[in-house]
Amino acid sequence: MNRYCVIIPTYNNGGTVADVARRALDVCSSVYVVDDGSTDNTLTTLEGLGVKVLKHNKNKGKGRALKTGFKAAMADGFTHAVTIDADGQHYPEDIPLLMQTSNAYPGDFIIGLRNLTSENMPRENTAANRFSNFWFHLQTGQVLADTQSGFRIYPLDRLYGLGLVTSRYESELELMVFAAWHGVKMNGKPVRVWYAPEGERVSHFRPFRDFFRISVLNAVLCFGALFVGLPLALWRRMDR
Repeated sequence: MNRYCVIIPTYNNGGTVADVARRALDVCSSVYVVDDGSTDNTLTTLEGLGVKVLKHNKNKGKGRALKTGFKAAMADGFTHAVTIDADGQHYPEDIPLLMQTSNAYPGDFIIGLRNLTSENMPRENTAANRFSNFWFHLQTGQVLADTQSGFRIYPLDRLYGLGLVTSRYESELELMVFAAWHGVKMNGKPVRVWYAPEGERVSHFRPFRDFFRISVLNAVLCFGALFVGLPLALWRRMDR
């Protein structure tokens, strides 16, 4: 039987994280919030909510926060983890939609597909997502319409290369690529999305630096696809 928990990585989202966590608790009884070294009132807003708070003493990046959450969830016996961003862009009420798809395809990664034409959607996000979708298809042979959505369900026994996953935003792409190389399918499910107007939005994405990191990562993953992904795919075919 599948056992689900929710993991919310957060860094200085004191204005939104408590609301996201509270709404997540309405649809899932086990919620982890991984505070990645916040310096604002994030921890204070979570007091008394009934969530399990995991804390980094300093900011280590979203990738490290996710790994901390995954390890805690596995230690507590959960089979699947729902990840959702703390900035309020996702609707926790859509978690059951992802769970339904996950129950039908328990070995797949379930990705919440955002409407990339939504009001206030940052233009740079749309361009970066198209860029990432192209490279993901090249590296894995799988087509996915939203490779940068942080709203997902991971089957915890299908996570590969956790020790190799980098520390920041690109970690979510790595998790998908490593899993796809091992035969895990990516299954998309449309979900709602809301973006605060510019000026009210809290984002820790560094356009030039993080885009450069993702570009370098994609180059490395292309080489990996030749020397790891392709041999693994051939081995699976021979083993059938």
